[in-house]
Amino acid sequence: MRKILPLLLKVLVIQFLCSVYACTASHPPASQPSLSPVYTSMASFSPGIQMGSRGQEHNKLLIALIISSSSLGLIVFCCLCFWAVYRSKQFPKPTKNSESGISLPKKGFMQSFDYKTLEKATGGFKDSNLIGRGGFGFVYKACLDNHTLAAVKKIENVSQEAKREFQNEVDLLSKIHHPNIISLLGHTSEISSSFIVYELMEKGSLEAQLHGPSRGSALTWHMRMKIALDTARGVEYLHERCRPPVIHRDIKSSNILLDSSFNAKISDFGLAVTNGMHGKNNIKLSGTLGYVAPEYLLDGKLTDKSDVYSFGVVLLELLLGRRPVEKLSSVQCQSLVTWAMPQLTDRSKLPKIVDPVIKDTMDHKHLYQVAAVAVLCVQPEPSYRPLITDVLHSLVPLVPVELGGTLRLTSSSS
Repeated sequence: MRKILPLLLKVLVIQFLCSVYACTASHPPASQPSLSPVYTSMASFSPGIQMGSRGQEHNKLLIALIISSSSLGLIVFCCLCFWAVYRSKQFPKPTKNSESGISLPKKGFMQSFDYKTLEKATGGFKDSNLIGRGGFGFVYKACLDNHTLAAVKKIENVSQEAKREFQNEVDLLSKIHHPNIISLLGHTSEISSSFIVYELMEKGSLEAQLHGPSRGSALTWHMRMKIALDTARGVEYLHERCRPPVIHRDIKSSNILLDSSFNAKISDFGLAVTNGMHGKNNIKLSGTLGYVAPEYLLDGKLTDKSDVYSFGVVLLELLLGRRPVEKLSSVQCQSLVTWAMPQLTDRSKLPKIVDPVIKDTMDHKHLYQVAAVAVLCVQPEPSYRPLITDVLHSLVPLVPVELGGTLRLTSSSS
């Protein structure tokens, strides 16, 4: 198309010149003595003066030129309009949200729900369908009218904070679409309760898998690295791809959900903030003990490196199989970061503190690499922590190709 239009314009110009030449050739100028300067001047400013046969030929040539020029201009204008339409179809402008500036892909289907529909889908919100609980309510398994399985979060509107978190989560998840971030199917709000409907994640939370009855037995070394990589991809999307960037503020194992194939997705965006909205005086200090970065906890300083710290704690959970905070006595608790740091950098001690479920199932070189990444992520000084993009690139070579990384397993290592 780009080659055809310039060629067409060249042909039109040649035709135009040919038509001018034809008009000129059909009316050759008569051999007459040149007009005097005075007469020429009078003729040019006095339309009523007759010029004779030479003037008539001049008028004919002028009319021919005007007609040819108008035709050429009309054709060129049509070509340009056609080209503009072609360009707009081939290269559509990206869609952006005018308020938040977050780049939006094609919007997914958002279903409208009412209370009776959700009540029926959850069996009246009965306890047997309860699959989780949060700060302001409970999460129930639901079967929608189209036989789609879903998770319904029921939020009790007991405070303004609960209402704010509900609205914040709905606003963000309706704009954010990524394979490693939970999908919002719909929402509704009543006087006393609000409801958010998500896709159902069959394997539950990472916390339940690691610290529940199975004690991580379903999570092999490579599966844990895949979950870490999936989570890093989700956080990287929030930090680097969204405009403005989004800081989650509550990255933790209970907010990392797993589908039937153990694909990990980040959930719970009630506390998330966008860049420019997280000044010290703008938001309330929030988060979960054990995951909150020290500079945020002590000084209220919130940046994307705060999420990196939280991710580092999750990485330690995957590596060591221990909770982020462990109770030593009725009055004393111990932070996983404080306990693990001296041993993570000692190659002789590290293999001994690894989760017994995966002990001696990995290449020790890979074990040391993951420990090094975790140590960097939980550095007390934010500037020493890597960007989540760097963390992502460090994890990709440790995950098998079939699980989304670049590691090619041999028969002996699988």
